[in-house]
Amino acid sequence: MDRKTIILLGISLLILAVMLWFVGIDNVINALKIANIYIIALAVVTQLITYVLYTLRWQILNNLADMNVGIKKLFPMVLVGLAVNNITPSGRGGGEPVRAYILSQDNDKYRFEETFATVVADRALDTFPFVVLAAVTIASMALFFDFPIWLIAVMIVAVIGIVAVLVILIYMCINPSFGGRVEGWIIGLVRRFYKKNSENLEAQIHDAIFGFQDTMKILISNKKGLVLTISLSFIIWISEIVRVYLVFLAFGANVNLIVIGEVFILACLVGMIPLLPGGIGAIDSVMIVFYSAAGITASISAAATVVERLISYWMPTIIGMVILPYFGSSVLDKISFGSSDEEIEESLKEESE
Repeated sequence: MDRKTIILLGISLLILAVMLWFVGIDNVINALKIANIYIIALAVVTQLITYVLYTLRWQILNNLADMNVGIKKLFPMVLVGLAVNNITPSGRGGGEPVRAYILSQDNDKYRFEETFATVVADRALDTFPFVVLAAVTIASMALFFDFPIWLIAVMIVAVIGIVAVLVILIYMCINPSFGGRVEGWIIGLVRRFYKKNSENLEAQIHDAIFGFQDTMKILISNKKGLVLTISLSFIIWISEIVRVYLVFLAFGANVNLIVIGEVFILACLVGMIPLLPGGIGAIDSVMIVFYSAAGITASISAAATVVERLISYWMPTIIGMVILPYFGSSVLDKISFGSSDEEIEESLKEESE
C-alpha cells in the first residue's frame, strides 16, 4: 500500500471518527445493541439481490453486443468492479475498466474496447434514474427543508454536470460526427499530457468511443432491451433506498421512506466527488448529519449509518478483493488504492494488448 493510499484512507477514517466522537461513541454502541438482527439480515439480502440486478443489466448489454456470457461468470466480475470502485478515489468509476478487462481476458473473442463499451453503456443507464431522483431530491430540499442556499446551489451544479455528461453520451450515439469531435478533443488532451508514444492510446480511445456508439445504437434500436435496462436501473436505485430504510427500521427509527431516499441520493452525490476512496468518511458524515436533521436522534443516525456502510461499502469491498486474485496477478498488479480510473484504464489497456 503506497503513501497516497495510506493518506487518503487515513483522512477518510479520521472524518468518520470525528463525527462519531461528536455524537458520542458510547451512545452509538448503546444504539447498536438494540438493532433487530433479522431486519439487518433482510437488508443484507436486499443488497445481494441488488448485485444480481446489476449483473443482469450488464448481461443484457453484453448479449446485445453479441457477447453471450452467463450471470454466474459476470457476477464475480461485478463484485470485483464494485470493490475497486470503493478503494479508488474515482467517483465510483475506478472499477469499470477492471471488470471490462477481466471479461476481455475471459474470452479471446472479446476485445477490451468492446467489453469496455458495454461497461460505459451500463454506467450511462445507471446515471439516468440517478439524475431523475437527484432532481426530485433537490426540489424537495428547496421546498420542504431549511437548507442553506449555497448547498442547494452546489447540488444543482453537480446534477447539471451529470446531465451534461449524459446528454453528451446520448448525442454521441445518434450523431457520429459529434462522436468524432469528442474523440478529437480527448486525443488533444492526450497529446498535451502524453508527449511520447501516444499513438497506441489514441487508437484505443478511437476504438472505445466507436465501440460505445455501436453498443448504444443497438440498445436504442432495441426498444425491448432499452425499456428493460432502464426499468432495471430504476429498480436497482429503489432497492438501494429500501436497503437503507430497512437498516433504520432495524433500529426502531420512525422515518419516512422518502426522507431516507433523499438523504441517500444526496450522500451519493457527495460520493461521486473523486477525492476519497469510495467516498468513505464524506458519505458517512453527510448521512449522519442529514438524518439527524430529519429528526432521527444522532446516536441512532450514527449507528444505522455504520451498519449501512458495513453492508453497502465494506461487504462488497471485502468480497470483491477476496475474489480478485482468482482472475490472476496481472489485475492485482495494475491496481493501486490511490489510482484514478484513468490510470487504471490506461494500465489495463496496455496489459490487454
